[in-house]
Amino acid sequence: MGRPGTRKLAVLAVSAAVVSVGAAAPPAATTSEKPTKVPVAVGYGGAVSSVDADASAAGIEVLQHGGNAVDAAVATAAALGVTEPYSAGIGGGGYFVYYDAKSRTVHTVDGRETAPLSADSDLFTENGKPLAFADAVSSGLSVGTPGTPATWQTVLDEWGSKRLGTVLKPAERIARDGFTVDDTFRAQTASNETRFRYFPDTAKLFLPGGKLPVVGSTLKNPELARTYEELGRKGTSALYRGDIGDDIVETVEHPPVDPASGWNARPGKLAEKDLAVYRAKLQAPTRTAYRGLDVYSIAPSSSGGTTVGEALNILEGTDLSRASEVQYLHRFIEASRIAFADRGRWVGDPAFEDVPARQLLSQRYADSRACLIKDDAVLGSPLAPGDPRHPAACRHGGTAAPTTYEGENTTHLTVADKWGNVVAYTLTIEQTGGSGITVPGRGFLLNNELTDFSFAPANPAVHDPNLPGPGKRPRSSISPTIVLDKHGKPVVALGSPGGATIITTVLQTLTGFLDRHQPLVDAIAAPRASQRNAAQTELEPALYDSDLKARLEAIGHSFKQNPEIGAATGVQRLPDGRWLAAAEKVRRGGGSAMVVDPAP
Repeated sequence: MGRPGTRKLAVLAVSAAVVSVGAAAPPAATTSEKPTKVPVAVGYGGAVSSVDADASAAGIEVLQHGGNAVDAAVATAAALGVTEPYSAGIGGGGYFVYYDAKSRTVHTVDGRETAPLSADSDLFTENGKPLAFADAVSSGLSVGTPGTPATWQTVLDEWGSKRLGTVLKPAERIARDGFTVDDTFRAQTASNETRFRYFPDTAKLFLPGGKLPVVGSTLKNPELARTYEELGRKGTSALYRGDIGDDIVETVEHPPVDPASGWNARPGKLAEKDLAVYRAKLQAPTRTAYRGLDVYSIAPSSSGGTTVGEALNILEGTDLSRASEVQYLHRFIEASRIAFADRGRWVGDPAFEDVPARQLLSQRYADSRACLIKDDAVLGSPLAPGDPRHPAACRHGGTAAPTTYEGENTTHLTVADKWGNVVAYTLTIEQTGGSGITVPGRGFLLNNELTDFSFAPANPAVHDPNLPGPGKRPRSSISPTIVLDKHGKPVVALGSPGGATIITTVLQTLTGFLDRHQPLVDAIAAPRASQRNAAQTELEPALYDSDLKARLEAIGHSFKQNPEIGAATGVQRLPDGRWLAAAEKVRRGGGSAMVVDPAP
């Protein structure tokens, strides 16, 4: 979704063989007109793609002033914390994947939130039983140590060229001056209205005058502007060892509830020490060879890189470019089912769990699992996992367990610069609106990321690697991905929000682009399916209402409808050196693709 703000976009038609329109943002404060939101832009000098026009414009502004892709990614993310506050912000975390053009190498940062050091496996158990999700989500109990500010400082220190205070300026300005409320923002507020009213500071900010925000009105967040200014001036120590952190801890330990609401917002266990010891982790990416290309993503604690990679390896043996639409979707669904069965058994925080990531990504293991797929039959779910340490063709390695619940919000941005550096960055506060708790006087929502842990084992007979633990990072499905050619140069970078559907969205978009030869914007816009080792595969309406559904049902598939799956963005390096930025055409109100210098 995107909310217009303070910049006008230059729109330019480009070659019909590639795309229909390009967009760029001029320097700040040149006009009061709304930015035009377009799903594709082509040109030089760098590119930004996000779900929001103000945020994409913030990234372009930094590129125009000499910043690199890392600088622009942080600026875009900070702006999303203003205009997409229900999906991201400094109260959350995320995963950052960076391609360095000079060395032709990929680096990643794990900025996932962590459980308090006092947490144990019974974090969400009360009176001997797991809490209901609704009782856990809007509480201090669900709040993990935020990782987003540490991620920003880490990537700027490692690869950036600008100070944190500099790249926060566009977002600080948007927060102070306001952004225009659109249909999506109002709808998301409405869906959270009941729980937002539990917390007076949240209601004051997002329900102005006690009412839902009006479409077309301007929503300002001066408290967040001041918070950004303080972070820029003092650095992230203001949060991890200073006053902002003290306010976070107080809010988590004593959730500020409206007594008249009657809501029992259980206190959390977050302490000053949890903030003080938090570190964003520099770590190696996952790497998967696919069709002569190298696919890089994020390693555990996220399951995204291993699960997308395993599914690609399973599909390697099928010529998807020549498959019929039914054959393609059948293979895609079954590969997803298998990869999710293995994800549930084997992937968790590697600081606590023995995660066989290398074996999960081996072609030998993928081949031992791919032979389960039949053209005329469907695998049942939940499917039992295999054992990647001891691959055995067409054999299961254990007892089946259902896939546990994961919230479906988050946001993704993709950035490239004139030097050829690329960033794919997915950040989140977990579900829409996070915990629903705004830190008083600070203007940002706290995450409910700890609800991504399993509250109890999905199957007591199967080891669950995703139970809570002290300082543990809950498993994620975030899958920011960068694809390089055989010379180590970028082909495409992309990612998506959507909880566990992130994995299937990235997988489907990659195969649509790489195998089915769809233009990137069309691969992003294509109607989606999502199978996560469940009895039914979710379909968006365009597939659910098509004859493909009946033809797949004839094989044995079962479906249910999901109105919207994911909201991807991406950038592509064209052979002539131009960048193509692509975003959603319709989902979340459409995305915003921009380049510095539009060109045909």
